[in-house]
Amino acid sequence: MSYKTILVYADCGQRTAVCIEVAIRMAMQHDAHLIALYTQEPFVIPAHLIQAGEEVIKTQKKFADDEVAKVKSAYHNQALSMGFTNNEWLYTQGFPVDTVAEQARYADLVIVGQADSSDKLNVNKDFTAQLMLAAGRPVLILPYAGSFLNIGRRILIAWNASREATRAITDALPLLKRAESVHLLALSSKYDAQNHIPVDETVLYLARHGVNVEVARDRVTKIDAGNAILSCAADLGSDLLVMGGYGRSRLREWVLGGATRTILESMTLPTLMSH
Repeated sequence: MSYKTILVYADCGQRTAVCIEVAIRMAMQHDAHLIALYTQEPFVIPAHLIQAGEEVIKTQKKFADDEVAKVKSAYHNQALSMGFTNNEWLYTQGFPVDTVAEQARYADLVIVGQADSSDKLNVNKDFTAQLMLAAGRPVLILPYAGSFLNIGRRILIAWNASREATRAITDALPLLKRAESVHLLALSSKYDAQNHIPVDETVLYLARHGVNVEVARDRVTKIDAGNAILSCAADLGSDLLVMGGYGRSRLREWVLGGATRTILESMTLPTLMSH
């Protein structure tokens, strides 16, 4: 497996330029085609604008069009300044989660920014979680703070032998093969310290792909799994976390696994999640 098509969501607010730069660097490393996707919800005219008159409606529409043109121009300028030409711009109208998830089906990797809980204009703070669950592709999520010039030199895998974790490892193989070091973390809580998570088969599987793994076996923790993962990543100086994403939709409410929610809300390093 290799990444030959990478999709970056070009509407990450103030972090859009960071997401695009990371996407360009990754596309260059993997000799991949890069697609920057910008999506807008269908333009619905509120009742108060209809009453305000046609000129107000035109002004609102022009503001939206100008924003698209600004982001498009910035994207092409970034690619040009980095000497990258294997790219394209895609603009669509639709609801962001549905649109990005649909376009993700035609890519090997999706890059998005973490939802910023302090951004009062972010009306859909569950966008990243919903996309991860719906895309059917690995999603690389960049924290809303920090600079990430090098991603994937020191990788930490959060492993619990689940379907989602297995999918994440497989989806991350192009990155794992290029890494300088890979650590596999198997967590046991204070309540099930004797419940050893099997890792030997996973290490052997990765070794056959040319990935050498160091194992943090039977690491017992008294804190929740999500914070234990972040703590381990900090201790190892990891610059990328690979893990399964857990969750489901229940009566219009997105119910996430505990570790998944912790990482999505408090991530300190880029995280590749697969569901």
